[in-house]
Amino acid sequence: MFEKVLIVDDHDVVNEGVLVVLKSKGIDQVHKAQYCDEAFLKIKKAAFDNQPFDLLITDLSFKKDYHESKLLSGDDLVAALRPDFPDLQIIVYSMEDRLQKVRILVNKHHINSYVCKGRKGAAELEKAIECVYNNELFLSPQVENALSSRTNLEITDYDIELIKQLSLGLSQGEISNLFEKNNITPNSLSSVEKRLNKLKDQFKANNAIHLVAIVKDLGLI
Repeated sequence: MFEKVLIVDDHDVVNEGVLVVLKSKGIDQVHKAQYCDEAFLKIKKAAFDNQPFDLLITDLSFKKDYHESKLLSGDDLVAALRPDFPDLQIIVYSMEDRLQKVRILVNKHHINSYVCKGRKGAAELEKAIECVYNNELFLSPQVENALSSRTNLEITDYDIELIKQLSLGLSQGEISNLFEKNNITPNSLSSVEKRLNKLKDQFKANNAIHLVAIVKDLGLI
């Protein structure tokens, strides 16, 4: 079983819950971090001291505070670590259940497990630890379709935000204005129209409403 684990979460209650799961697996050498920059430095130092971590368990979302950070999310942490630590086992433990997010983390950043926080989160985390230790990928039931061929479509965060605003009832003009206000580019009306037309073709949607329905059905928003 894993010997040295780092938990990265900014909620003490979650940290303690994960700690209980790890203790039940006989893992006693557990370290904690509440910031992604802190976690990154701990992993780098441990490797330098020839006492590397075997497993990283990290959340994705971290609340901003007075602490200045370069790595603002678990996504940033995983992306920063992977080039230098390709063999580090990584479990993402998050409330987010968007399939596109999971697919990117698995296919691009090669995480070893994605566990959704919730009523069965602790039990699934325990199972994930066992699977990862045995070199098996584990995904919570809510996101297990993330690697399905039906969701294997190129869609960016920009696309997701665009479709999300469309689902909220905003017109293309209103979306253009919102994107400009929030410094999201491209934000011209013609750019928004072109991107929506491309997405409709890509998802074989008859219209904008059909596009939103398809994307929601796939769990991308």
